[in-house]
Amino acid sequence: MIAMKQVTDFARLLSGFLNNYLPHEKGVSANTLKSYSYTFILFIKYMHENRNVPVTSLSFAHLKKDLVVGFLEWLQNERGCGEATRNQRLAAISSFIKYAEYMNPDHLFDCHQILSIPAKKAESKILNYLNIDGLKLLLQQPNTQRTKGLRDLALLSLMYESAARVQEIIDLTPTSLFTTNKPYKVILYGKGNKCRSIPLPDKQVVLLRQYMSQSSLLDRENAQKPLFPNYQGQKMTRNGVNNILVKYLKMAKEKSPSLVPDHLSCHGMRHTKAMHLLESKVELIHIRDFLGHKSVLTTEIYARTNPEFTFEAVKNAYKNITTDNIPVWKGNNEIIVMLKNLAK
Repeated sequence: MIAMKQVTDFARLLSGFLNNYLPHEKGVSANTLKSYSYTFILFIKYMHENRNVPVTSLSFAHLKKDLVVGFLEWLQNERGCGEATRNQRLAAISSFIKYAEYMNPDHLFDCHQILSIPAKKAESKILNYLNIDGLKLLLQQPNTQRTKGLRDLALLSLMYESAARVQEIIDLTPTSLFTTNKPYKVILYGKGNKCRSIPLPDKQVVLLRQYMSQSSLLDRENAQKPLFPNYQGQKMTRNGVNNILVKYLKMAKEKSPSLVPDHLSCHGMRHTKAMHLLESKVELIHIRDFLGHKSVLTTEIYARTNPEFTFEAVKNAYKNITTDNIPVWKGNNEIIVMLKNLAK
């Protein structure tokens, strides 16, 4: 008879945390699950390479405050992570520790010690965005005589008009759009799988229908396909969307350097829409709902970015505010396979 490998408590707890607790009890988004899974891929790598503890021997008893601090320092010193990334990894570990504390109360002291590790204060980043003229210049760059150019223009303009996060754009299908009868709108699924309905202007709808007609995306059999596919017809990656934006930003900057900031990410298109709403005197509570922020405190960053609107925006923001199964393990080596699959 072949002896079965003993599964450590760490493997069982991590499996329950990632496969059951986070997706089913907490209802976290796929992106959060990927981020948390990658945190533990890095942690296992650190334990193996720096503490000589392979995954097959890793137990929950190894998790001590000094070890977690060492892991966080390794992230910054050896892998070059900034404070924000370091804090994200700490948040993932802290969430796991809270889960383990409930499931396995034998290690309460060590759990409390780890949970006492403070987050580091991250430097405030400059909020880059395009003014109206810069945005118009950007959207003039795609060659709409070609299918790819029409797709790129539809993607970039919808990213702006809806203030969508990049993953929200990637996940769109033709069924996400309501462009037959007014009011026109797009349904976005954001963090925590929460959905929000975003109104679309007429010109955006005309562009989308032109693109979808040319790409056969108005056909019923293609209703569940990606709205903005890559050349293989599959969902784009984050890098794929970013490359599209960078391509046209570079073209726009060559024509008018003063209108295009040096660094603008896909999230910068979201910032751009938020700033334009603020400059149009839209109250922060409405911008909060438009962006899908949980709290208006998050939205205040836009008011702080442009002091001209700070007093009026923040004053108006506070009117009537209301804030809204474990797999069978054959051995600990399978934890790596599970984590990598979740982190894809």
